[in-house]
Amino acid sequence: MAKTVAILALPGVQLLDVSGPLDVFAQANVEAGKLFYALRIVACESGPIHSASGARLLSDWVVGDEHERIDTFLVAGAPNAMHIALAARVLDWVRTAAAQSRRFGSVCTGAFVLAASGLLKGRNITTHWAAVEAMNRLYPEVHIDEDALYVRDGKLRTAAGVTAGLDLALALVEEDLGRDIARSVAAQLVMYFKRPGGQLQFSRKGDAETVGRSALQEVQRWVAAHPEMDHTVSNLARHAGLSARHFARLFHAEVGMTPAAWVETTRVAAARTLLEGGLDSPKQVAAKCGFANADTLRRTFAKHMRVTPADYRKRHAHLGLRADA
Repeated sequence: MAKTVAILALPGVQLLDVSGPLDVFAQANVEAGKLFYALRIVACESGPIHSASGARLLSDWVVGDEHERIDTFLVAGAPNAMHIALAARVLDWVRTAAAQSRRFGSVCTGAFVLAASGLLKGRNITTHWAAVEAMNRLYPEVHIDEDALYVRDGKLRTAAGVTAGLDLALALVEEDLGRDIARSVAAQLVMYFKRPGGQLQFSRKGDAETVGRSALQEVQRWVAAHPEMDHTVSNLARHAGLSARHFARLFHAEVGMTPAAWVETTRVAAARTLLEGGLDSPKQVAAKCGFANADTLRRTFAKHMRVTPADYRKRHAHLGLRADA
């Protein structure tokens, strides 16, 4: 018998959180040459599901309907998922569906529904990078890998933001049907079989922000404007009109990291901007951003972004423009 994949679509659901995984499973049926997956959309209540884009979905089931056994149960995210107060009957159904399925999980901010149902206590998950702070605040007992594209914890599977739902679905296909079929699915959908790097390469979350008292913010703005300069603690302290020891202690207390760590983060952010411009070689980017050489840039950039500068530029350079390495 076909294995039922059921995706709960919240009001205001992100359409790709539903359609992306469904297309991966549907293509797996084609590549397997049989109906391996039976695909179902579940609604919280009767009537069309209005997505965030305005498109409407028609569900196969409504929460509470009788239905076949669910093999894989996923909750799709919505831009306002953390603020949606679902009825107790919906949360009860989510708990039951998760318990009775072979595996369950979420795409993007669908993790908030699982958390509200009490299913994520003490579990390892991921979610959209922009929702990590809210998840930590609302559900501090959940352990979040904010850079992962998807995370497996027992029978729980969670995916990061939006398109990572495709990565998760492809990983599930590989679990069920093997690597060869999963590779064929990836080829047909023109997607990575294993996408390099994590989700933070698509965010600006890692960029340092000016915080603290005005004297410290002035120093931070100076560093951001001139990342190529020699920003030792002594030089930064002199710019702030403070002793090196007092400046270092004050900076760590108010900014939350050492001056050296902040400078490094700021230089990586500057390197990202230049790499996205696509006009500078790694050697030029290193010089303009204060790195000793291209090798130092590569090591530091990979530590922060989980991808090399060359790979980052290939995927993020404006209009595909790239300078010769």
